Amino acid sequence: MTARQRTGGVLELRGVTGGYGGRTVVRDLDLRVGSGELLAVLGASGSGKTTVLRMIAGLHPVTAGRILVDDRRVDTLPAQHRGVGLVPQQGALFPHLSVARNVGFGLVPVAPVARWRGRGERAARVREVLELVGLADRADDRPSRLSGGQQQRVALARALAPGSGLVLLDEPFSALDAALRGRVRAEVAALLAESGATSVLVTHDRSEALATADRVAVLIDGRLAQVDTPERLYLHPVSREVARLSGDVVLLPATADGEIAHTVIGPVPLDAAAHGVGTVLWRPESLAVRRVGSDGHGVCTGVEFMGASTLVRMWFDGTEQSFAVPVSGGEVFEVGSRVEVTPLRPAVFHEASPAPD
Repeated sequence: MTARQRTGGVLELRGVTGGYGGRTVVRDLDLRVGSGELLAVLGASGSGKTTVLRMIAGLHPVTAGRILVDDRRVDTLPAQHRGVGLVPQQGALFPHLSVARNVGFGLVPVAPVARWRGRGERAARVREVLELVGLADRADDRPSRLSGGQQQRVALARALAPGSGLVLLDEPFSALDAALRGRVRAEVAALLAESGATSVLVTHDRSEALATADRVAVLIDGRLAQVDTPERLYLHPVSREVARLSGDVVLLPATADGEIAHTVIGPVPLDAAAHGVGTVLWRPESLAVRRVGSDGHGVCTGVEFMGASTLVRMWFDGTEQSFAVPVSGGEVFEVGSRVEVTPLRPAVFHEASPAPD
């Protein structure tokens, strides 16, 4: 991540609850986003992540709890008085306005951004943020003359223009094609870092969350399941559900006995001592697979050439589960051949949930 100058506001959600039509979608949410931090809220469709964003922005009511920016309660204020910048999914630019007028649209003289009262002040601020996003030379163009990535940068400039220091991004890259998405995502992250804004990015794309954010908050059924750095979230998920949301995962039944767990591929080391029956998990790249004779752990059931690596699918004796592991180095695998798997790092153990009464 690019080094951030910490000038944005501190955002806090304390016991925040909200929903639609009498149904609670988000429950008792406690979350703090530090000054200048970019937090990604990651969740599946229906998990409540967009509801969280809309409650912060003032577009959806909070039924319980409080939202604060720099210790100032804002959940009781109308949206236009919160000083929050919002970047929607597809930019939502006004097609009949120039780039400059789109950016200046939010510079209205109301609290808490009332310093943009004069026309000259507003014009200077528009030039400043357009220079920040690298589009000062396109100020007089209409949005239709810009690429998708440029339009998203205009939307970001509009969100940054009031200078409130808090920017919300609602899956802003989902409408871009795959080739453009990664580049625009990196550009936006760098621009947010340079501006010093505190940012909340809502996404269902795990790669986007891990690559972009300082921390990731995983939302499952309206509740926070884990808030952590991308590295810890990926390598040490607190549950199987979090593991699946944050990346591909290999799961095997296991019995833990201290620092070792017994599995169908033999005894494996654990990253922390544990006891009991449960599941071990690794990320696929944390496992090595090789062809062996008749005494291998499992059977190769499929091979997919991926370019830089080959994906080997396998089934293991004694379990109905199968999984795939990427392999590089040129070794040839054939369907039906026996394979052996060796962990390259200790596994994470999760104890089995108790059966319901």
